[in-house]
Amino acid sequence: MEAKRYLQDIGAHVSADFVKNRSILSFEEYVSLFFNDPRSQARNAAQYLRDVMDHYGSEQVPHPTGTIRRFKVFDIPGMDRDGRVAGQEEVQNAIYRLLGNFVRTGRINKLILLHGPNGSAKSTLVNALKAGMEDYSNQPFGALYRLAWVFPSEKLIKGSIGFGERAPTPDTDVATTFAHLEAESIDVRMPCELRDHPLFVVPPAERRKMLEAALKKKGLGTGDGASGDFILSNYIRDGEMCHKCRRIFTALLNAYAGDYLKVLRHVQVERFYVSRRYQEGTVTVEPQMSVDAIVQQITADRTQLNLPPALHGVVLFEPHGPLVHANRGLIEYSDLLKRPLEAFKYLLGFSETSQVPLEPFVLQLDEVLIASANEKHLGAFKELPDFASFKGRIELVRVPYLRHYKQEQEIYDAQITSTSVGKHVAPHATEVAAMWAVLTRLKKPIPERYAADVKELVDQITPLEKMHLYTEGRAPQRLTSANNKELKRLRTELYEESDTYPNYEGRSGASAREIKTALFNAAQSPDYKCLNALAVLEELDAICRDKSVYEFLQQEVVDRYHDHAEFVRAVEGEYLDRVDSEVRDSMGLVSEDQYRDLVERYLQNVSHWVRNEKMRNRVTGEMERPDEGRMAEMEGIIMPKGEDPGEFRRGLISSIGAHRLDNPDAQMDYPRIFPDMFKRLRDHYFEERKRVLRKNKENILKYLSEERGALTPREQTQVEGTLKTMADRFGYCEHCAKDAILFLMKQRYG
Repeated sequence: MEAKRYLQDIGAHVSADFVKNRSILSFEEYVSLFFNDPRSQARNAAQYLRDVMDHYGSEQVPHPTGTIRRFKVFDIPGMDRDGRVAGQEEVQNAIYRLLGNFVRTGRINKLILLHGPNGSAKSTLVNALKAGMEDYSNQPFGALYRLAWVFPSEKLIKGSIGFGERAPTPDTDVATTFAHLEAESIDVRMPCELRDHPLFVVPPAERRKMLEAALKKKGLGTGDGASGDFILSNYIRDGEMCHKCRRIFTALLNAYAGDYLKVLRHVQVERFYVSRRYQEGTVTVEPQMSVDAIVQQITADRTQLNLPPALHGVVLFEPHGPLVHANRGLIEYSDLLKRPLEAFKYLLGFSETSQVPLEPFVLQLDEVLIASANEKHLGAFKELPDFASFKGRIELVRVPYLRHYKQEQEIYDAQITSTSVGKHVAPHATEVAAMWAVLTRLKKPIPERYAADVKELVDQITPLEKMHLYTEGRAPQRLTSANNKELKRLRTELYEESDTYPNYEGRSGASAREIKTALFNAAQSPDYKCLNALAVLEELDAICRDKSVYEFLQQEVVDRYHDHAEFVRAVEGEYLDRVDSEVRDSMGLVSEDQYRDLVERYLQNVSHWVRNEKMRNRVTGEMERPDEGRMAEMEGIIMPKGEDPGEFRRGLISSIGAHRLDNPDAQMDYPRIFPDMFKRLRDHYFEERKRVLRKNKENILKYLSEERGALTPREQTQVEGTLKTMADRFGYCEHCAKDAILFLMKQRYG
């Protein structure tokens, strides 16, 4: 009984959803729905996809060029872990802009070709759009409807041709519509394979009047874009039924002696949902010409045996294939240029006219065309004579490798988890991999492209410094405040320097796929109980030795750029810095609040010094000049060598002022405004306490080994507190904490 009750509850829920979602409508019911919301029902594929992107919203995110809009459809909650797109905001905005062009011109007249190196997230971007379409199509505001034809049973409707009259009964108003008949009362139901828009049943001239009237009533203008913000597409305004639907419509109209309302009784409007798996409204065309899997039909189509006599003399064709399945949605041509040219030459006409001629008729389609290609195949394609014909029908959108290592890390953090690798993932394991990947992609700047007074500054920037400038906007500590500020100003120019080059920055280097393989290999290391950053560094070393497999390793080293083996050492240094800082912070020798208090007092003195004002002494209450001795002592620690104190102080106040302008309502976050200052303070303090630090770290190693008994109870308590903080704040377990500290002691405190 419990099973039956459970199934009854499910059945009730499914039935309620079916009714709530308005899955089956008569044509009259659909027209009422259309008049209630004409904008939603008069969208073509480009407008629909643009609405999908708008629906999930957008936000401004940090970018090397300042801030940039990111569309949240690429972060849809609940998507599979491989579905989120890390970075690539420039590509997202380019796609959105192109969709806007299609909307404004009223037709989809070009193919969007995403091009970039292998593994740069081209397919992931398209998959995110498809997933967004799927989810959106399940929402009330994303409802899509298609045309179908219903022919009732002769038991229900008497007549020589199957379309005779019958008085309506209290239960079924069959004289008005056949759309809601029970299955046993229907002889034939013929859906439209092309998912023709239901409005196509209305002749084009009358349809245009109906569309304009409905839009005008809702304050959307007349669909011309001049009198409102909505533009009617050519497909909706002038489109016609497919060959099969047109033949059925004509046969019915003849049978009913031109009675249009009687023809509409046979129209059933069905809601459909975008589905990647079942190829409804979205299809991916793979580069291969055939797949090593087949389907076999096990039931015969008996529809034609039940056709009413009026259709017996009508030749009907049913189109099939990816173009048909993707109609009213999106079709993706994965690695398009790997296919023979003849296999996609039809795109020349289709991308411009949205029509594909078949032998018996011409397909009229409404779908966004997106393709992908790698740079090598695109380069070869450009050399072909046919490229000149394709050039005007293709919009090229570059998809480079990421150059922001924290975005790169997001890719690995999503997929490299304790579940996927079967062990704990130690702190910084994915971070070091991401940093190395980004370093392999960077190009040396060309100083000649910059003003004479900054040429030397640009020429001297190292790959590691460039990586940090892109990601955190952080200039090297070795620079003076003036040069520091100048380099930050050049950040956008450096980032965009090679955009017009064929061999642009981000075209070559390690791909995310290769790095993921390295991370999974590192997880199998028998030397570590966790997926440890040290095991990752060993895998990166192994990659650097295999130059015959990885093409990017064959690049010539230019002023430390493309020196991939040296990048492993650079990343190792970054890892040691992080471990050292985390261990020291976990020991609690000095709190972050103490550093902040020290900096705030110094900045108060500097602020009054710059304004040439006196300040109140905290102890005596007297008004005094700013304490030069205190400022000089602090500047001996935090100020770059060779810097003029006056210029340094004025630069600090300018930075605070700029931060206030950008964040008028936020509290002053000095560690974020002056990260280098806080780092120098920490390093100075710990340099003075190096002996104590070494002793404490040795105690941690003893505690984690068989020598725990050699520690005093007080020392054991200190170590336990440190390990707990390392676990709670930074994610270490005892195994990876021991590995990290042992490596740190060997490299830094030996």
